[in-house]
Amino acid sequence: MRTEISTAAAFVTRLLRAAGGIGEEQLRCFRECLQEALREHYKHHWFPLVPSKGSGYRCIRINHKMDPLIGKAAGMIGLSHERLFQLLPSELTLWVDPFEVSYRIGEDGSICVLYESPQPGGKTSKPLESRSSCKEEWGIGRSSPSKNYNMMTVSS
Repeated sequence: MRTEISTAAAFVTRLLRAAGGIGEEQLRCFRECLQEALREHYKHHWFPLVPSKGSGYRCIRINHKMDPLIGKAAGMIGLSHERLFQLLPSELTLWVDPFEVSYRIGEDGSICVLYESPQPGGKTSKPLESRSSCKEEWGIGRSSPSKNYNMMTVSS
């Protein structure tokens, strides 16, 4: 769970960094606060033997409403929901599951994998789609203004 949470928090932090206007110390604090909020939120909803169980509960979602966990971490560094909406995509879905962290920007965007590791017992997670397509289609299907985001891929 530690790696998946760290990957998710680092991804959101990287989106904020790319948008600019937030200092490194604030970003570090945000990342740590988000990691702690996710650990607490997922504590009784993490099922490595059945990774898809609880996936909806663990989903981080911005869809014209701010995800409460992101909002909580941002509040710890003095960022309002209004400011977050300016900095982050207006539609972002981030799935944090055992052995895989993936995201989608926009309702019609590609699903891109940030982290994937083999499941115990030799099971493998669903195969990775072409990672280059995620980079190429970064702006396709987005409803938020165009912003320059750097892609981050984490693998084990």
